[in-house]
Amino acid sequence: MEETAQRLRTAADNCIKAYEQWATARKNLGAREALQEAVHELRRVNARLEIEVAASEREEITQRQIPIPPHRSAHRRQGGEGALPDFITAEANGNVGDDDSVGNSQPDANEQPRAPRPSGGGRSSGGFQRRPMRSRTPNEGGGE
Repeated sequence: MEETAQRLRTAADNCIKAYEQWATARKNLGAREALQEAVHELRRVNARLEIEVAASEREEITQRQIPIPPHRSAHRRQGGEGALPDFITAEANGNVGDDDSVGNSQPDANEQPRAPRPSGGGRSSGGFQRRPMRSRTPNEGGGE
């Protein structure tokens, strides 16, 4: 850390000196090249500093334990077979956006209880029902 601080001070001082020399004689190509090199060195020091900051953040993050979320199948086991997660039941009850009502599956006093959905059907059953083909007359669509 001390090495980076010393390198930063040196590069900044050199850049300031090169800028002052270039500012007095803008047409001097040697002063301009020296300023460009000083700015480049300052960028390199800056990149090293950013790497050190990112590395220190990574060390802090690895020290904290992040809880592993349960698998999706664990949600079904908690509420019985086929139970829906709290956020889905909240949406079905019209409680979306109410933070205090998430997970509360009790209907409001003014709300009629909903009929249970029939099981089967839908996409998850694996069935695809085809509609019977309808014959076209020559005047119907198709762009011909």
